[in-house]
Amino acid sequence: MILGIGTDLCNIERIEAILARFGDRFRNRVFTPREQARAARRPHEAATYAKRWAAKEACSKALGTGLRMGIAWKDMSVTNLPTGQPVMHVTGWAKRRLDALTPPGHEAILHVTLTDDHPWAQAMVLIEARPVG
Repeated sequence: MILGIGTDLCNIERIEAILARFGDRFRNRVFTPREQARAARRPHEAATYAKRWAAKEACSKALGTGLRMGIAWKDMSVTNLPTGQPVMHVTGWAKRRLDALTPPGHEAILHVTLTDDHPWAQAMVLIEARPVG
């Protein structure tokens, strides 16, 4: 059963400009240390951040809230499996919202896909409720 779907499109050049203007202040407010470490290792740091920004926006939409109702940017984060597959994680208020959406006897599975083609980065998050057992 699908609980929510969210998509977002982010302009990479906008993220480049924000990084140039605010630097670590922006990084530390929006991204986890693990997300920052990944972006620092990538040749196109702004594209990496733009994809994660889009994923956070898409996740908040899939949760049915947008970025309101207490969700913090760092309540949503993206890591990657060794294969490169992105994985969405939620903590704090976002996790509580996900738990509230999930029907009894089900577990929530977050699916995320990321892409970029300069100057755009895009993400889609789908929340699936799968029966336990």
